[in-house]
Amino acid sequence: MYLTEFLTVVLIHLLAVASPGPDFAVVVRESVTHGRRAGTWTALGVGSAIFLHVGYSLLGIGLIVSQSIVLFNALKWAAAAYLLYIGFKALRAQPAKPAGEEGLHREVGERTARGAFTSGFVTNGLNPKATLFFLSLFTVVINPHTPLAVQAGYGVYLAVATALWFCLVAVLFSQQRVRAGFSRMGHWFDRTMGAVLIAIGVKLVFTER
Repeated sequence: MYLTEFLTVVLIHLLAVASPGPDFAVVVRESVTHGRRAGTWTALGVGSAIFLHVGYSLLGIGLIVSQSIVLFNALKWAAAAYLLYIGFKALRAQPAKPAGEEGLHREVGERTARGAFTSGFVTNGLNPKATLFFLSLFTVVINPHTPLAVQAGYGVYLAVATALWFCLVAVLFSQQRVRAGFSRMGHWFDRTMGAVLIAIGVKLVFTER
């Protein structure tokens, strides 16, 4: 009965999640810099943040945010500040000292699972575009008369699918050959990703509702 609606949600979500944004940039940076484990935890953090968006969308809080300029701007500035912070931090990356395989494993271990997870969760959780996306999804695409349990099921799918997508991204960008290629110019990669995050943050500042 709800198959058509679910397939519409799947298609819209696929197009949205595949579009490069702050989530993609953060997962790629964590994967290349710290390895697959950190990239995977970051991906799980992004996926977990989807439950936050789904939760307030089901409760109707998202509608309040969308109608309040103050709340929307507060969310927007918080997200922009976070992206600018990690962006400027990445810009200060210095060339790594020559190290063998052991040094590489030591570098991977420096990033804690909690730190990587938090990075992904905060990046997605504070993204006002995600707020507007889920608000639109749960008010326009999904019929308001669809049972709450079914809508919650959609939410679980969205969270799991997002996490799996970014786990795939983490696997691809944490490949040894990929990391080896980046390791020779790792600091330049960090600086480039930092510039990307700063650009996204600046763009976010000028985002209108």
